[in-house]
This record gives sequence, C-alpha cells and structure tokens, in this order.
Amino acid sequence: MSISIKTAREIEKMRRAGELLEKVHDELGRAIHPGMSTWEINKLGEEMIRSFGCTPNFLNYNGYPASICVSVNEEVVHGIPSKKRILKEGDIVSLDAGLIYEGYHSDAARTHAVGEISPEARKLVEVTRQAFFEGIKYAKAGHHLHEISAAIGAYAESFGYGVVRDLVGHGIGTHLHEDPAVPNFAQPSRGVRLQPGMTLAIEPMITAGGYAVRWLDDDWTVVTEDGSLAAHYENTILITEGEPEILTLSHTEEDL
Repeated sequence: MSISIKTAREIEKMRRAGELLEKVHDELGRAIHPGMSTWEINKLGEEMIRSFGCTPNFLNYNGYPASICVSVNEEVVHGIPSKKRILKEGDIVSLDAGLIYEGYHSDAARTHAVGEISPEARKLVEVTRQAFFEGIKYAKAGHHLHEISAAIGAYAESFGYGVVRDLVGHGIGTHLHEDPAVPNFAQPSRGVRLQPGMTLAIEPMITAGGYAVRWLDDDWTVVTEDGSLAAHYENTILITEGEPEILTLSHTEEDL
C-alpha cells in the first residue's frame, strides 16, 4: 500500500479543487426539481466544471459515459444520466461528482430531495449525512483509519439501516482513487495510522433495507438487492495535526 502525504503546495491545489466542486454541488442542489431529467443535471454540472477551467474526472473514467453520477431512489451509486429519466415528486437523488484542478482531484456526493419526500426517506438522507460526521470524529492524526469505518457503520446500523459492503471510500490526490480503501463498516484490523497530509474521500452509502447490492446490465448502476431506498454522502477531507479539514464543505449545506 502506498499512501501519499501531500505537501503544502499540493494541499492548496486540493483545497481549491474542493472549493470549486462545492460550488457545483450547491448549484445542482438548487436546480433539482420535479420534471428535470437526470441528463439535465449532468449537463449543468459538466458546464460548471468546465467554466472553472477544470476537467470532470468521472467522464470516461474506466468508460463511465458522463460527468455526474445521478442515482435515483434504490440506485446506490454510478447511475448513468439519461434524457428519458425524469425526476418526480417524492424521489431522492444522489449526485456524485468530482473535478481536476491543476492535476489534483476532488470528489463529493450529496443526496437531495425532489420536492416533498416521505419522512422515512428524509430520515435516511439525514442519517447518511450524519454518519459521515460521526466517522470523521476519528479522522485525526494518531487515530487509525478503521476507527472511522467502525463509527460510520455503528451509527447507521443503530437505525436499522444497511451499510453497503461492496463499495468503499478511498484516498485521493493526483489520482481519483488512491490508497487506502476506507470501508464504511467495522474491520477486523485497526488499519493504518492517520498522518497529517493524508487526503481521503469518505463516503457512507446507506440503505433503508439490507446491505446487499447488484449491478444493472449497463455495468455501472448499482442498486439495492431488495429495492430499498439508498442514500450517499461524501466529502474529500484532509488529515491535519488537529481537526480534519473538509475540503469540499466550507459551510453547512442548506437544509433538504
């Protein structure tokens, strides 16, 4: 395993990559409404990323055909945007996006309400978001990586939710996916010791039912095996000497 420790110069570039990605997510969150196609979300996101002079890092990544992953309801991650897929009142939609700024990647995800959603859906989205913050209480130098994993899983499971096993968070830097892998559930080992300068993409993927998932025939879209709703929340973070810095979140997002 080769974990990169970022220099001050690299951290500045990653901080800027994160700030710009946050702007994209904020704009997309405001734009979402019933009647919008998932392709429109992708188009708006890609246009914004390019307007910043950046590159969408998901586009053509291992063949993925879009810039924004748009996953609706039981779709966990990697949904492919389509002009035919129209959002409707009561849906929840997860947007996963990233960009490259001067050679450095950012990665973040949010799950949004489409109009009015059920109390059950709202709770799933809120718990998924909070699971991230429960995890990063341990994202400090001297702690071990899997303390983050255990905290995320324990919090989500305390509500009876499923924690997806087949997909995990990751290191990030000059590549979108770097070492180490960051599971969202308890591990048998303590994992690596966290050091200042590590940058991680931490991303709880939580379901209202069981944790089992399957891939659709498009080879990308991951859905819950039991058809239950799924939510996704992710930020790129920096390990420091003290509290972690959330590079893709400079303020608290607006309420759902």
